[in-house]
Amino acid sequence: MTLRRRFILATVAATALAASLAHSQSTPLRVGTDATFPPMEFVENGKRTGFDTDLVEAIGKTLGRAIEWIDIDFKGLIPGLVSKRFDMAVSAIYITDERKKVVDFTNAYYAGGLVAMVKENSPIKKLSDLDGKQVTVQVGTKSVGYLQEHFPKVQRVEVEKNQEMFNLVDIGRADAAVTGKPAAYQYVRTRPGLKVLDEQLTTEEYGMALRKDDPQLTKAVNDAIAKLKADGTYAAIVKKWFPSGK
Repeated sequence: MTLRRRFILATVAATALAASLAHSQSTPLRVGTDATFPPMEFVENGKRTGFDTDLVEAIGKTLGRAIEWIDIDFKGLIPGLVSKRFDMAVSAIYITDERKKVVDFTNAYYAGGLVAMVKENSPIKKLSDLDGKQVTVQVGTKSVGYLQEHFPKVQRVEVEKNQEMFNLVDIGRADAAVTGKPAAYQYVRTRPGLKVLDEQLTTEEYGMALRKDDPQLTKAVNDAIAKLKADGTYAAIVKKWFPSGK
């Protein structure tokens, strides 16, 4: 191969790569979410908001890509991601070995865990008191499998939406709700007469899920999160949504 031909091929390859990168930056980043989980993601006064929402929008700005939100029930997030309905799933998703079999995750971006929420006058004072009680959980979340494995005597009440789960405790149709720590504390802050048990069931880490066939995007999002942590943007978002550290 002549030097001139090599130069031409290298130029063509570089041009194609540049065009590909430009197209990638001009294409919206499609993000699947279940926006019913305050303070992580929810709709208030017709506007999408929340910790995850602010963080993803900041990532989009860092990457130079607009965010296109796609709403879907939590249980459909991983299947929807795998089927390429969207590019990334962000909805207070715990990083688990089971999920890692089918999708990749970014580095953990926030620590949470499962907790139990009950009424203030509830006879449930500690986790062992859950045995034999009606405990509501959201379908598709880790709460379901965790209770099956560790609290087999619990009578699970499975619902589709986070709000349904809390409402059942509020009106006395369930004795407790097991859910993510941020959502539980957010709810009890706004609804008197409820409390979160001090003892956590688990300590978990949240991650943003991406397809295994797109490692470049996973790296780009990880780099963006690192940049937001370095320039103080991440800390500001955390302070906005978790001023008390919970």
